[in-house]
Amino acid sequence: MFLGIDLGTSGVKAVILDAHGAIAAQSSAPLTVTSPKPSWSEQDPADWWIACDAAVLALAPEDRRKVTAIGLSGQMHGAVLLDEARAVLRPAILWNDGRSHDQCAELEKRVPASRAITGNIAMAGFTAPKLLWVARHEPKIFSRIDKVVLPKDYLRLLMTGDFASDLSDSAGTLWLDVGARDWSDEMLAATGLARRHMPRLCEGTEATGQLLPDIAARWGMDRVIVAGGAGDNAAGATGMGIIAEGDAMLSLGTSGVIFVATDSFRPNPQGAVHAFCHCLPGMWHQMAVHLSAASCLPWAAVQLGLAGPEQLLALAASPEAQSGEEVFLPFLNGERTPHNDPSLRAGWLFCDSATRPARLAAAVLEGVAFAHADGLAALRAAGSAVERLVVVGGGARSPMWGTIIASALDVELAYLDGAEVGPALGAARLARMALTGETPAAVCTPPRVHSIVTPDDLLRERLIPKLDRYRMACQAIMTAKDPH
Repeated sequence: MFLGIDLGTSGVKAVILDAHGAIAAQSSAPLTVTSPKPSWSEQDPADWWIACDAAVLALAPEDRRKVTAIGLSGQMHGAVLLDEARAVLRPAILWNDGRSHDQCAELEKRVPASRAITGNIAMAGFTAPKLLWVARHEPKIFSRIDKVVLPKDYLRLLMTGDFASDLSDSAGTLWLDVGARDWSDEMLAATGLARRHMPRLCEGTEATGQLLPDIAARWGMDRVIVAGGAGDNAAGATGMGIIAEGDAMLSLGTSGVIFVATDSFRPNPQGAVHAFCHCLPGMWHQMAVHLSAASCLPWAAVQLGLAGPEQLLALAASPEAQSGEEVFLPFLNGERTPHNDPSLRAGWLFCDSATRPARLAAAVLEGVAFAHADGLAALRAAGSAVERLVVVGGGARSPMWGTIIASALDVELAYLDGAEVGPALGAARLARMALTGETPAAVCTPPRVHSIVTPDDLLRERLIPKLDRYRMACQAIMTAKDPH
């Protein structure tokens, strides 16, 4: 059996696959995020380990005993700073933290070729600008840094004692020469770091070490290997069989991502499209990333005095909801593709005296769909022809929302079995390949399609003018922020 562990923002999920690739067991443990200041987002890495340990121990002992390899997946871009004793120097700065916006411009000024090297525009969510922020605002902490690791790789360190990171996760640091699949000495030097501060690089299908004896004993396992693993998006894609040129996936989790697999490195930084390594050898991928997706639903439910997302979805399905002109901007924590602005904020526009909660609820679902429509447009401008998207994540549970998204994007959505498992499934598949040496084509077959959602022509006709209004509002806000 193969264990996949996914360190998400809201929790840790553990999944065991049997020898046939079927899900044999799964469990989870929750996490919380702190925001000490506006636009800040942090977690204590100690909480990650507590949740990881709890999720693994929640699996049945007889299942744990059969585990022969472990794969890791995790939230990308987080900065875990360690001293020489491997002690954590400060809370981890997360992927949706916007404090280092000014440092992005500074980093690109220091390395004019940064976009050519990394294939990406510098964004506050990436790891490298976070280190420039720490160097400026917390110099004593910066002076004590011995190693910088990503969230899932901190779990690897505690599990195996090894400093290692796969290429898909490391590509999101802005320290990687993504085309060469190697650290960039120039990008590291621009943040006051060197290769000695970085973990060794590996492919997601490589073994990086074995469980330490005490961890193996605690979990009731042999000293099994731990695979390189993947960043959460690449792991989720691997779990859903998104492994060949042109395969595409829509992830509707806390954030929203359109992921397209590519067989070559094809950057498009001017469109704020991410171009990263895939977790599979010889593969890359493009992503349009939206910092808020399914997270907009509980937020809006609170604002509307509703019990939770389920009630909001029910309200949005009422006949009254379909009549509104209201537009929602889904920018709870800023935005990446295509705006690259961490200071953008959420809210409803075009409200009038007839506005009611049902119309506002529907606008939230539409607004997230519109953000993804802009992301898809940026991917198509980068040369990716996308006509079908596999849907994963918590937002995949609502067929009504799927119809809105399919209609706004004018693409077919495919819902697969096991989509709710997410990146942990892909991590377990990477563990299998690391142990057996099997090919991605043999292991990463797509799960069974259980339903297809196609665009609704009448709904699309109603949404097109609202999408135009949404884009007009975004453009007006961006112009007002930067009149030049």
